[in-house]
Amino acid sequence: MEDSQEPSFLHSLICFGGVIVTVISGMLWLNISLHSLLVIAVVWVAGNSWWLGFSYQKIKSAMISGIEKGLGAIFIFFLIGILVAALIESGTIGGLIYYGLDLLHPTFFLPAGLVLCSLMSLATGTAWGTIATIGVVLMGLGGVLGIPLPIVVGMIVSGASFGDKMSPVSDTTNLAAMSADTDLYSHIKSMLYTTVPTYIISLIAFMFVGLYYSGQTLSATELLTLSQQLEIEFAISPLTLLPLIVLLVLSLKRTPAEASMLASVATAVFLAVVTQDRTITEVLNSLHTGYIANTGVEQLDTLLSRGGITSMMWTMSLALIALSLGGILDRAGFVRVLLRGLLKRIKRSASLMATTIGTGVVTNMSMGEGYLSIIFGGQIFKESYEKDRLEKHMLSRCLEEGATLSTSLIPWTTSGAFITGVLGMSPLEFAPWTFFNYINPLLSIGLAYMGFGIFRQKK
Repeated sequence: MEDSQEPSFLHSLICFGGVIVTVISGMLWLNISLHSLLVIAVVWVAGNSWWLGFSYQKIKSAMISGIEKGLGAIFIFFLIGILVAALIESGTIGGLIYYGLDLLHPTFFLPAGLVLCSLMSLATGTAWGTIATIGVVLMGLGGVLGIPLPIVVGMIVSGASFGDKMSPVSDTTNLAAMSADTDLYSHIKSMLYTTVPTYIISLIAFMFVGLYYSGQTLSATELLTLSQQLEIEFAISPLTLLPLIVLLVLSLKRTPAEASMLASVATAVFLAVVTQDRTITEVLNSLHTGYIANTGVEQLDTLLSRGGITSMMWTMSLALIALSLGGILDRAGFVRVLLRGLLKRIKRSASLMATTIGTGVVTNMSMGEGYLSIIFGGQIFKESYEKDRLEKHMLSRCLEEGATLSTSLIPWTTSGAFITGVLGMSPLEFAPWTFFNYINPLLSIGLAYMGFGIFRQKK
């Protein structure tokens, strides 16, 4: 028989505060591995749960439950590693860089890249797929053009997050609408009130940043050297873009992400063997260990030496620990009790919306998974929005602006760990440049307190 008790508000605050202090202080001041810090956090939360009366088996069950909820993301991790290696083997990544060198100028690179990532993620509904394909290419081009990589990654994440938030075929868009019991297109229409002005601000911001680096154009000699090395490494032709076209077409047809990626991988493997003079053994081995470039140009070697299942192991292990931590916090009720205490003190609609957005950030930090944060937020706040006579799409909008947009900026979430694994950069480095991700929630809160964009149910 379960004899555990619910934590008090003070106990919940101490427990959750201990997790945040441990992780942030350990990362920023002591330079401790994030994996080790999360293990310490798991022990801390497990000890607090045991104090409430949870047995060892109950705590272990809670950890397993948290991991089970994130298994879909773990499968995607493996496929993304395989996909990146296959796209490099087939010459797809090299071909995109080759053609992009002649088309992009530092002045327009950042705003053009933002629009390109936005369109890709809007069409496919996947931020991860966008980051792992177009994002890898843009990171390479940005480095070649002399733009600091944290700025480039911030632009990539901003564009990918826009589509992930607004696309009717995105998992998070549909999940937020479902969690709030609202119509999908009412949800998207509601988000336009805050997303469109945010996107315009972000586009202008990246234009100004691009102007600062406009004088760093590569010389004709440097461009020729890079192009020649790419031609030596790969047989470049429009045909090399076929795997990306397959991925895009299947995504537009709403084919499941796993099936779309596998079809793109199969196309890339076939092209690598037929057009790149690679043996099937070399190609299949690289799907595990990643592609190793040896062009003699450091920039290209750094960009092209990536991918493979092994490249995602750091990401996967971090996600597993974070999900187990989230499982205990959820099962023991620490986050739920904290939010109930806050809801009692809320008197204004704008404060309720701000709390919903802030909760998305906090639950991402505690549960490590944006999907769980959206579902959790829908369950906690649905009744409060009903009592305040706010339209249901107001709740779904706030869920997206808090959970969807913050998940990429927290190093130990599945999304933050994924970006680190694919692009090799921690959110702590690129977060200041993800204009869209933090301007959107801040603008939404500001407009709410001004009384703009608040929709109430008709009497």
